Amino acid sequence: MKKYTPTLLILFTLLGVFMGVYISGGRENTVIQLTGNSKVDELIELVHSCYVDSISVDDIIEKAMPKIINELDPHSTYIPAKELESTNADLKSSFSGIGIRFLIEEDTIHITDIIRGGPSEQVGLMAGDRIITVNDTLFVGDVCTNDAAMKKLKGPKGTNVKIGVQRYGEKDLLHFNITRGDIPVKSIEAAYLIDDKWGYIQVERFAENTFTEFILALARFMRNNCQGIIIDVRGNGGGWLGIATQMANEFLNKGDMIVYTEGTNQPRSVEYANGRGNFRNIPLVVLTDETSASASEILAGTIQDNDRGTIIGRRTFGKGLVQQPFDFQDGSAVRLTIARYYTPSGRCIQKPYNIGNAEEYAMDILNRYERGEFFSQDSIHQNDSLVYKTRLGRTVYGGGGIMPDIFVSSDTTDITSYYSQAVSKRLIQQYTFRYSDVNRKELSAYTTYEELLAHLKSKNLVNDFVKYAANKGLKPRNIQIEKSHKRLEQSIYANIIYNIQGMLEHVRYINTFDVTVLKAIEILDAGKAFPQKPATEKNSDRTAHI
Repeated sequence: MKKYTPTLLILFTLLGVFMGVYISGGRENTVIQLTGNSKVDELIELVHSCYVDSISVDDIIEKAMPKIINELDPHSTYIPAKELESTNADLKSSFSGIGIRFLIEEDTIHITDIIRGGPSEQVGLMAGDRIITVNDTLFVGDVCTNDAAMKKLKGPKGTNVKIGVQRYGEKDLLHFNITRGDIPVKSIEAAYLIDDKWGYIQVERFAENTFTEFILALARFMRNNCQGIIIDVRGNGGGWLGIATQMANEFLNKGDMIVYTEGTNQPRSVEYANGRGNFRNIPLVVLTDETSASASEILAGTIQDNDRGTIIGRRTFGKGLVQQPFDFQDGSAVRLTIARYYTPSGRCIQKPYNIGNAEEYAMDILNRYERGEFFSQDSIHQNDSLVYKTRLGRTVYGGGGIMPDIFVSSDTTDITSYYSQAVSKRLIQQYTFRYSDVNRKELSAYTTYEELLAHLKSKNLVNDFVKYAANKGLKPRNIQIEKSHKRLEQSIYANIIYNIQGMLEHVRYINTFDVTVLKAIEILDAGKAFPQKPATEKNSDRTAHI
């Protein structure tokens, strides 16, 4: 479920948002070779030729690079060669591996899902299997970490890996020899019709294949008489700029501005809609929150500024900087900020930052939480000196994210310290995985979340969880359990549905009580997705500074 404590929220935000928005999506990165003409180069040469001890100049440079980049904006970053592949993986359309999703519980790899058509499905691996050996070597205990697991299981296409698994009900280990292959990385795992008329699409990132997945989902909706679209970019930290503009183009008329970018060393570059979008007239809602950043904000900003649809949720992260990838010859790279992007009204939504103080910048999410921004629109202070107008004359602000047209607060009234500890100690996840594993055969007989949910509701799982948590050291607190009962129940059901049926059914269930989704449905049902001209303001032309 998308319910996080403040600390976890900051962590997830940093992991997603700092990927940024890349201006070179779909093209080869620039490879650079620096020439020795600077004071820094002279210093390195002096150390190399004159220093008292024998040292590795390469090691010094490797340690210095992040410190140099850290003196720039919060989104420029240096990536060592050994980390570049994994850093880029989320924005690629595929990777080479064995085709499983897993989590590590009790120092053991637990397979949670088998990717369809992948190598693991072909050899007969199953969700619930535990990997005990890799290449005939025991792989449990302290050595079993996420990084180590990725290194052992991923690898070049066509290479082999042998694993031994423990399967529920089997006495002995089962052994599999798997040939690694291309595994697709999906950006959209939840796309379906709500009430047989509203198409819901959850976009997790803006990667190489996102636009193709997006168009296929929209086409499927249209074949089923879809009457309106909900695009959910909550939790989406960004990706390729070009993908966001392609998606926005589908909803805009010819000549509508999408975005423009500009930097000291980068001439102004403007993107306009070409008029060939297939969904220019359909009602549209975009869902945002404080972890929607970069490309997500470009999409939300152009829809808002063109008065094309309604933005619902909470204020976005506020990242208006564009990175260009530059690869060094040693395999390392920098993601260097080269420009700012501006929405059609002319606003840059980059929030303030101090050079060289990335920690302060990262703490902004927690500061918003503590100021009450997640719970009350009145707690949000817009910059009155950065006022802009949409095409219809509605007021919008620059300098700190996209403020939604309709604010939806985060409801924490039923969160107690008991529930928070159950989440932070991962007890709900552990319990639901164990329950799913033990009952997998019975639970797998249900094909939709509705069927599975009806079964789960007959099992009094909250009481069962409380006993489990007590054995793990979380003391029962009856008053708090009663107050958080519904949230505990929803969390347990949601996790089991995910474990047994996957992301789509998991999201379908969550959306039945997600207040932001419910507000989107309300707006669409009322025919109010298209913004209206303010009664007190005259219509205005586009005010983008071109």
